[in-house]
Amino acid sequence: MNKTFGLLFYVKKTKMIANGTAPVYLRITIDGERADISSKRYINPDKWNANGQKLGGSGEEVRALNIYLKTLEHQVYEVHRNMIEKKLPLTAAGLKNILLKKDEPEKGRMLVPIFEEHNRQVKALIGREYAQGTLDRYQTSLKHTIDFLQWKYKVKFIMSYDFYLRSERKCNNNSTVKYLKNFKKIILICLANGWLDKDPFIKYKPKVKEVIREYLTKEDLQQIADKQFVNVRLTQVRDIFLFSCYTGLAYADVKKLKREEISIGLDGQKWIFTSRQKTDTASRIPLLPTALQLMQKYENHPECCDFGKLLPVLSNQKMNSYLKEIADVCNIEKELTFHIARHTFATTITLANGVSIESVSKMLGHTNIRTTQHYAKILDSKVGEDMQLLKMRLASS
Repeated sequence: MNKTFGLLFYVKKTKMIANGTAPVYLRITIDGERADISSKRYINPDKWNANGQKLGGSGEEVRALNIYLKTLEHQVYEVHRNMIEKKLPLTAAGLKNILLKKDEPEKGRMLVPIFEEHNRQVKALIGREYAQGTLDRYQTSLKHTIDFLQWKYKVKFIMSYDFYLRSERKCNNNSTVKYLKNFKKIILICLANGWLDKDPFIKYKPKVKEVIREYLTKEDLQQIADKQFVNVRLTQVRDIFLFSCYTGLAYADVKKLKREEISIGLDGQKWIFTSRQKTDTASRIPLLPTALQLMQKYENHPECCDFGKLLPVLSNQKMNSYLKEIADVCNIEKELTFHIARHTFATTITLANGVSIESVSKMLGHTNIRTTQHYAKILDSKVGEDMQLLKMRLASS
């Protein structure tokens, strides 16, 4: 005879502790009989999504906890299936007893296999939850981890790993912090599953140093736009680069941009309606006259006609190679890469001309306005202009 079987995660608020968190429990119900099991995890009750049976919000800690709860749920289903197959008495209390014996912390879990399994899961979700670049960073972080373990193992693991990346791998400060941030995600998975007792990052407080982003001035842009190239490829690369300067799109987003992503906005003008490949966030950009002209210039290009592309974009490597040549021909001493176009849009084209930082952030598809604020900090010329206007107003009042 089949028995009813149900699982429910809930927050036990009656056991709330001094810091305002409460434990998450799993309730097993078989034919009306209940058995509760503590997940040994504490959360802010206000962030619990009762309908979704998970912790709400974003971030690695939230994701790690939800993965842990899902793992616990799978273990219950596995024990339930085994009890049926072995024809054991099926009760909530009996299932709980078997589960608690099964749920003893695993011994001998190795760091590298855990990291490798994580990367396999990221790879399986490319195009849905992750971009290829994210996997590449985790793969590089795994390689550094393996190399470090072979190089030297010390008790102060994280500080030694930090030193190794800076000294042996010649990583700068920000690269070191990013690789250790990737590594911390693996540590959080280990902590969530009970494979580690203590967080080795507890006293490690890395700081990302602010990088001054290069961008082109109005004079630089005019110099590039006015240059007549004999080489057709140089002209094509210059045009696509300038299109990005006037739209703020990154290379990957210009590359995938389709004609169908150009639509009429609320103002009756043409806009780009797309999503960033890196973050999958919406990006809505009104087309400036220069961008419109460049777009129309290539509307009959064979590659655009055959594949519905907006522009005939070359590979990133070729684009950057040609851009170096363009910089030499135009006497521009800055290191010209395709990504500098995005910085130019944020500074010279928009912020320097009075566009609000909120609008710029939305057009760039930033998920956090603090990312956009980095551009505002480098506009000393804009500060000077604003203060000059203020002087004039004070003088006339």
